[in-house]
Amino acid sequence: MIITSLLDTDLYKFTMMQVVLHQFPGAQVEYKFKCRNAGSPGIEPLAPHVNEIREEIRSLCMLRFQDAELAYLRSLRFIKSDFVDFLGLFRLNEKYVSVTALPSGEIEVSIQGPWLHTILFEIPVLAIINEVYFRNTRKLPNYVEGRQRLDTKIALLQAQELSELKIADYGSRRRFGKAWHEEVLRTLTARLGTGAERGGARGGPGQFAGTSNVLFAMKLGLTPLGTMAHEYLQACQALGPRLRDSQVFGFESWAKEYRGDLGIALSDVYGMNAFLRDFDMYFCKLFDGARHDSGDPFQWGERMLAHYLKNRVDPLTKTLIFSDGLTMPKTIELYKQFKGRCLLAFGIGTNLTNDLGYEPLQIVIKMVRCNGQPVAKLSDTPSKNMCDDEKYLAYLRQVFDIV
Repeated sequence: MIITSLLDTDLYKFTMMQVVLHQFPGAQVEYKFKCRNAGSPGIEPLAPHVNEIREEIRSLCMLRFQDAELAYLRSLRFIKSDFVDFLGLFRLNEKYVSVTALPSGEIEVSIQGPWLHTILFEIPVLAIINEVYFRNTRKLPNYVEGRQRLDTKIALLQAQELSELKIADYGSRRRFGKAWHEEVLRTLTARLGTGAERGGARGGPGQFAGTSNVLFAMKLGLTPLGTMAHEYLQACQALGPRLRDSQVFGFESWAKEYRGDLGIALSDVYGMNAFLRDFDMYFCKLFDGARHDSGDPFQWGERMLAHYLKNRVDPLTKTLIFSDGLTMPKTIELYKQFKGRCLLAFGIGTNLTNDLGYEPLQIVIKMVRCNGQPVAKLSDTPSKNMCDDEKYLAYLRQVFDIV
């Protein structure tokens, strides 16, 4: 059994789920799976493993939150007691998810149902697909190579001039396996030192700021990290008063829920130009910072700093979080460019938790519909776009003036 706890997911699933419970409890959604590098050299078909994936999902749907897990969630300053009470009654329902083998050798995964009851599927289902795939295609994993690569990353970070550079683990969904994920986290904790604050955007002393994975944060005494994901702002396309105001509606609904806490805004659901148009002086001052997840990170950082200055906000009081396909050399390069100009955070995913010398799966599960209406992500990296309705995509581009 791969997933043994419903806490084995990313923190932003709970922070978004709390907003859903309080503000959008009736929303109906649909998610679709995509493997971005299907058919690439070194990537084998997923269809042969479909029955094993289904069995693991069936086991996932048997889980309930344990008392100790609920107590841990209740201890987080931004989690409200009525939400924890709801989670005490919660379980995932297998009827909302289907996994089908396709003639092409790939698989189709569809998740449909109430947002409140489907939001927790994404991360564990992706982790299941990854682990099932790798335990069948790499039966004797090269952990020696993985440890050597991790040692190299840590050695790069331990350079004297990088003593203030902090990294975080964002690798739950694309990890090689659960046991390897835990080993990586224990190694980083022992070798780099950790952040001490529980929750929020930044940790305390040490170079390992924390993890997005709530189970390992609880188990290893790490800081759980995360705020919002693309699906939240995508859903607002159907839930807000009008499409053009959906991004503003999403930020305002978030602020209503958290009152200034968890203040990192995601910047690339409609692209950077649209984000900066909506992220006005009010949001610049209200939110703690922004997260980069597509497009050129160096250009993005410069544009964010210029935007803060334009809105009479001191960039030194704001955090820029980089989380798009980071490697250690790229992280160091970004740190050197922006050090001393703002607060910085770096979330590293696949390159931390699935770097054993094998080609990782580039898999995602994205929301494609909300309340029967198409929703879309128009990323600054076109290959990251995801929408199953081309007419809606064209309309969205027109409404947000996206070239």
